[in-house]
Amino acid sequence: MQIAADQLAAHLERGLRPLYILTGDEPLALMESMDAIRRAARKEGHNERLTFTAERYFDWKQLKAGSQAASLFASRRLMEVHIPSGKPGNDGSKALQELAAALPPDTVTVITLPKLDKTGSGSVWFGALEKAGVIVPLNIIGIEHLPRWIDRRLQAQGQQADAVTLEFLANQVEGNLLAAHQEIQKLGLLYPPGKLDAEAVREAVLNVSRYDVFQLGDALLAGEVARTAKILDGLEAEGVQPLALLGVLGWLLRGVARVKLAESRGENLANAMQQAKIWGERQQQVRRMLARISLRQMQAAILKMAEIDRICKGVAPGKPWLELSRLCTGLARGGTRRTATH
Repeated sequence: MQIAADQLAAHLERGLRPLYILTGDEPLALMESMDAIRRAARKEGHNERLTFTAERYFDWKQLKAGSQAASLFASRRLMEVHIPSGKPGNDGSKALQELAAALPPDTVTVITLPKLDKTGSGSVWFGALEKAGVIVPLNIIGIEHLPRWIDRRLQAQGQQADAVTLEFLANQVEGNLLAAHQEIQKLGLLYPPGKLDAEAVREAVLNVSRYDVFQLGDALLAGEVARTAKILDGLEAEGVQPLALLGVLGWLLRGVARVKLAESRGENLANAMQQAKIWGERQQQVRRMLARISLRQMQAAILKMAEIDRICKGVAPGKPWLELSRLCTGLARGGTRRTATH
């Protein structure tokens, strides 16, 4: 049996199953799923908790002994088995198959795994767990589904936001649901229930330094190299997280890139601006940048942001602030050179 993480709470209200397998790489989903199972277990009298973490030199005999031992307090138990690598090895494979074949009485067992590759998901041990228990995939939420996810969370705390604000929030926290969760909670503390003001949300999310990160966008659009460098230095000195800054830049530059692509195709710029959610005075700023930056430069900037994102998340080598500086001053300087030729 398999259920989505956002369906787990409703599932638990109907009663606990003896085995749950949580698999995936989304930390917020893991935290909330574990908390939900623990609460449900306590409610049903599972007051004793056993925890095993199967790291490199883990003795799988401990799991068998723990599952077969009588409860110390003659109560129901919650047994957690964490397998960080997702690779239990030969001994672990046998132990998990034995566990699945004979689940301990009066015990709810929860096994946590990272996202498994094809070999892991097709293994005999995982097949045995899948047959005996409830699989809960902990999937990362893509940017296309993130605004709706944020909307549901806001509604749960009695707040609403318009589509543009939801998209802004989604771009700000893409790839980091923990950050999204924190921002949503912050909005719940700062503002009363009801419709959220878009400007208030922007200020709440981005008010982390003396330099508003949107000033950086203004400097880029204007081609002001020195001001761009100064704002970047200020943001770094204030301790702004480069991943948060990258989210705002991505929100801005992806819109500019879409409009630039429309321009290269001879499409109506006003319509392209609206589709890219660029309004008001920002339209004139974007038009000035379009006159200075080529489509190739914009496409290269988008690729560079993806590279910086990987650096920020530790999956690629490099220094985030150095690469952000190269990206931003490069875009601003490109505009400056182009202007000088007229």
